[in-house]
Parts: sequence; structure tokens; C-alpha cells
Amino acid sequence: MSMPGPARAFMSIGEVLAALRPEFPDIRISKIRFLESEGLIAPERSPSGYRKFSREDVGRLTYVLAAQRDRYLPLRVIKDHLDAIDRGLEPPDTPGGAPRLPRTLMAARDADAEPTGSETAPVRLSRRELLAAADITEETLGQLESSGLIATRGGHYDQSALVVAQTAVELSRYGIQVRHLRAFRTAAERELGLFEQVVTPLLRQRGPDARGRAEETAQELAALSIRLHAALIKAGLRSVLGS
Repeated sequence: MSMPGPARAFMSIGEVLAALRPEFPDIRISKIRFLESEGLIAPERSPSGYRKFSREDVGRLTYVLAAQRDRYLPLRVIKDHLDAIDRGLEPPDTPGGAPRLPRTLMAARDADAEPTGSETAPVRLSRRELLAAADITEETLGQLESSGLIATRGGHYDQSALVVAQTAVELSRYGIQVRHLRAFRTAAERELGLFEQVVTPLLRQRGPDARGRAEETAQELAALSIRLHAALIKAGLRSVLGS
């Protein structure tokens, strides 16, 4: 949730008011302070105590005010919407509905490819959301976790966990169970150890672009690994099929 505006990193509350008034003529400073007290925004504070609003803060305010004006949503519902957005999900379409996976992630899943880099925002799913999105049982998820194939990060599951869960479900239709997937984890850990030897020195380099180069290299290595793995599996299957 961002909005066009000045290149400055922060805005004062008066500048925020001026930016919002063309779309929300009735906005007042007291309203902004109220929304802050309700936890819908959390602007930084200067050493002297003045509020410092980021572009993200202004975007959140725009979302809140539009949801109140156009959809008559109460603040508790809007807060749930903002939580979904913060976790890389799309707010529910209907009152009381569940957050939805972003369209970019759904498209990538349908194309049998996991989005990487800037293609989609990072996704953070609750346990219930992961179970629903992957259409798996608690028992299967527990098996995936105990096998080290899925783990939470910061109390949530990311899109990699979702892809693993969905793939495990699809493989189970062919009789391939979670216990059979440990070999994939072992192979991936070996590849990761090899790739760390390439990426770690890049992270240690000085300069503002060091991390960017390391991330780009990591993505390229991942893509090459997937390509090689697919080629080897296809070649092996051709031998099995005698073609």
C-alpha cells in the first residue's frame, strides 16, 4: 500500500493531511490521531516526539478511509484486512470471509512454478490458512514438519511451505508418501551447502549492491538447479519407459 508523493522519506502530520484532503475533504488531524490510537497506523517519532509518516503510513490511511467511506466497514474488520495485506494476502471479498492467496501466487501455482524475487510480495500464512490453501490434513502437515520439509518462520508459513505442501498432496495421489520425500530434503540440503560457498562471499563484500548481487546469484543458482534436476529426472524416466 503505497501512494505517489514527494521523494522525502517522511511526512509531517500536516503534510499527510494535505495529501489526503483532495480525496477525503473531511479528514482532520484528530481523525488521524484516532486511527493511530486504534492501531491501524504506527508512524515513527522524531527525538522531539513529532510524528513521522512514511509513504506506507499514508497508503494505509488511504485504505482505511476508503474502506470506511465506500464499504462502511468497521475498524475491527479493516484491521483484519490490513493484517492480511501485511502478510502478503488479499483481503476477503465478503464480511467474515478468509483472506485469499494473491493472484500472482495462484497463477504461478497453476503454471507449476514458484514465484521468486519481486514477482510477488512475501506471503505469511497461519496454520489454518496453510491447511486450507494446500488442502491437506493436520496429520499430513505434522508429517511434513517432523520430516523437516516444512517449518514456520516467525510463527507463519511462507510460500515455499505452501508449494511443498501442495506438491506433497499431488505426489500422494501416486502413492508417494511423506516418508519418501526425505530424500528430496537431503538432496536439497547438499545443493544448498554447495551454493552457500558461492553466495556467502558475495554477502561479505562491501558496497550497497552486495546483497542485491548475492540475491540475484542465489536466484540464478536455484533456477539452474531446478533445470538440471528436471533434465536428469526426465532422462531417467525415458530410460524407464524405454524411449
